[in-house]
Amino acid sequence: MKTKRKVIFPKHQKILEGLGENIKLARKRRKLTTTQVAERADIDRTTLYQIEKGNSKVSMGAYFNVLRVLGLQEDFLKLAADDEFGRKLQDLDLL
Repeated sequence: MKTKRKVIFPKHQKILEGLGENIKLARKRRKLTTTQVAERADIDRTTLYQIEKGNSKVSMGAYFNVLRVLGLQEDFLKLAADDEFGRKLQDLDLL
């Protein structure tokens, strides 16, 4: 079965790259090696490298496991938490 290729626009790729950079900085602040984080997150070092580069092909679960290892798993709850646009649409329906 052939899978459909996902397209990430350049401006959105920059967001993922920023996330990867933040993860890399968090790892370095904790003085953890790529080997330590990869082993604790149960992923390959190459996958961690791809996460730190902001690769969109890496699973969300792998990103979560790395955040968990770094003690940042609660940050996952912040994703889409403030849905300002959705609330505006909802408010329009109430009028």
